[in-house]
Amino acid sequence: MSKTATIIDTALLDSVTAQAEASPRRRKNHNFHPVNEFPCHRLLNAIEPDSYVPPHCHAAAAKDETILALRGRMGLVFFDAAGTVTAKALIEPGGAAVAVDIPHGLFHTIVALQPGCVFFEAKAGPYEALTPAERAPWAPGEGEAGAMEYLEGLQRLFQ
Repeated sequence: MSKTATIIDTALLDSVTAQAEASPRRRKNHNFHPVNEFPCHRLLNAIEPDSYVPPHCHAAAAKDETILALRGRMGLVFFDAAGTVTAKALIEPGGAAVAVDIPHGLFHTIVALQPGCVFFEAKAGPYEALTPAERAPWAPGEGEAGAMEYLEGLQRLFQ
């Protein structure tokens, strides 16, 4: 069987960005892992400034997550279990910080601070929907009333 490498180039970043721009959720994955059951998930994630990723955590000990900025400016926000912001990080290619490694059990979210953001993400597979305990009860869910105002508040943390 012949194998080929996937080059992560400007054309691929442009393609996944265009898909995010066209998506109702305003974000899009490009997976490198072949199937959901694969033990290591590696993907590009394109996100636009009006995409709301509700704060969440990954409870399983194997679900630490690494995010590396490839394009654009993104803010990572970290919370305690009550919803108080405990830390934040601005990541961008060539910036003071370019990546973050998030341990399991830590509530977090990511916000795009400019159009065309793309990050590389790696964590253990398979993908499993968040459990109620992994969803932040103090933050609106995606599409719920107040979600966009909450997102704007998170983005203001980086002004």
